[in-house]
Amino acid sequence: MTVQTQQEPATSRLDVEATDVGSVFVSNYPPYSFWSEGQVPAAIEALDSPPRAGVDLGLYLHIPFCRKRCKFCYFRVFTDKNSEQIERYLEALAHEVEVASQRPALRDRPLSFVYFGGGTPSYIAVKQLLPLVERLKAAMPWTQAREIAFECEPGTLTESKLRALREMGVTRLSLGIENFNDEILRENGRAHLAPEIYRVKPWIDELDFPQLNVDLIAGMVGESWETWRETVERCIDYDPDSVTIYQMELPFNTVYSKGVLKGQSEGQSQGQNGSESETAVPEFADWHTKREWHAYAIETMRAAGYELSSAYTLVKKDRDVSFVYRDSVWSGQDMIGCGVSSFSHVSGVHFQNADGWNDYLAGIESHDIAVRRAFVTDSRERLVRELILNLKTGSVDLAALSNKHGEDASELFSEPIAELERQELLSRDGDRILLSEPGLLRVDQLLPGFYQQKYQGARYT
Repeated sequence: MTVQTQQEPATSRLDVEATDVGSVFVSNYPPYSFWSEGQVPAAIEALDSPPRAGVDLGLYLHIPFCRKRCKFCYFRVFTDKNSEQIERYLEALAHEVEVASQRPALRDRPLSFVYFGGGTPSYIAVKQLLPLVERLKAAMPWTQAREIAFECEPGTLTESKLRALREMGVTRLSLGIENFNDEILRENGRAHLAPEIYRVKPWIDELDFPQLNVDLIAGMVGESWETWRETVERCIDYDPDSVTIYQMELPFNTVYSKGVLKGQSEGQSQGQNGSESETAVPEFADWHTKREWHAYAIETMRAAGYELSSAYTLVKKDRDVSFVYRDSVWSGQDMIGCGVSSFSHVSGVHFQNADGWNDYLAGIESHDIAVRRAFVTDSRERLVRELILNLKTGSVDLAALSNKHGEDASELFSEPIAELERQELLSRDGDRILLSEPGLLRVDQLLPGFYQQKYQGARYT
């Protein structure tokens, strides 16, 4: 196994099958490694300037607490905070939203969505959640929001907590189930087990949430064809409105990745002395196997009445399902992210909050703001960003993209389009480009091929 130290152009990654250490999933553009502290003043200027006309605004709230840290998790989470520390964080979070709501770029703008992410938002107690929500709604009302999304870990839910979520207006409840097999859940560090998954379902059904999403991960350590088929079947029986399936990867800061890197380092040094490494490194499914598992899930769920909504998401055909957060972010709408390590995009400027506990709290408590790095996009970068993110849906209208950004997208992306056509991963239908299903299953490995030259081959994070 080799270490993937940077995200390389798609043409050099198509034949890479080992699951190496490095980021594969593309969530933004340009790559985060190009964001800098030197551009933070531009983020402040964007917040203190009038908003762009005709642009929606969403609010993201990062709740970074978890019962356990999953071995594959790369998000900013904390498992060691007591009640007093959590209260301090929630006070800072509410204060950040209140201050942000008075910035010229955000003041009096209606919210199209609110997204509680983490971490585990459902970790916090109802007595902590309700006062937070009251302050949030007072600062940035969400009566007009089309979606209030809330991420949950099954083992943190009670009937009373679910009732509180329903009453506060949650429209999309997202359960991080990941797998239905207890041995796999334990091996990968998940806090919940299958009994907790089934315990909460009657409460969710009784409260009639508008949308229930379930997350699964193809390729968790210990997975086999037998266990994956069982997880897919159990997921169908669980009857969610939508299912989101990710293929497991190994970003640099996960428990698994650190173990791989340590094992390789020790193996290399011991190898120089003529001995073999005794470091036990878990066996990870390769990309080919993960794509096969993913394809199986799609095929099986289609037979059960689901249809593809994106590379990751299937929705039940007869139900009213939408993804306001996803569609807003992918189309370049504004989003203000509050909380430690959270990301924002306002008036074409990307920025991220401090990712350390003390740095974030000190920034909010002392200066009302905790932005640590930013990036000012130009029109070309915004065009590329919208194209690569929307390719995750499987198709992009190049003419509409060209009209929006004032540049011929068909000409600009002619080379990567032609290369993917040659490999039968993409086709054209007039002004629209469409990924084949094999292309959709590896979309994140293809997207860097559309990057501007200066970003090609750069480390993503």
